[in-house]
Amino acid sequence: QVQLVESGGGLVQAGGSLRLSCAASGSIFEISAMGWYRQAPGKQRELVARITSGGSTNYADSVKGRFTISRDNAKNTVYLQMNGLKPEDTAVYYCNAEQTVAGNWYWGQGTQVTVSS
Repeated sequence: QVQLVESGGGLVQAGGSLRLSCAASGSIFEISAMGWYRQAPGKQRELVARITSGGSTNYADSVKGRFTISRDNAKNTVYLQMNGLKPEDTAVYYCNAEQTVAGNWYWGQGTQVTVSS
């Protein structure tokens, strides 16, 4: 089992920045990748950014050049630095952890990000 606790959401004006944090605990040694997903009202949950245990990253086209995912292995924490926020970035952001070998996915409770115009 993996437990994920997110923090850092909030209300920000367009053009502003926020940093989300996701602290993992439990069977963290089996985690193969972690990522951030988001879900806006009436829309499906979508991948925002993902980082593998080897450090490879990938991003949604809509956030490339504005968002950066990183990790602190010593703290078992993944971050999402969000710059140049737009109203369309408004959503609940969820942290995700993958255990590819076991076929398990884990989710955090979600944190609200609201960008005002």
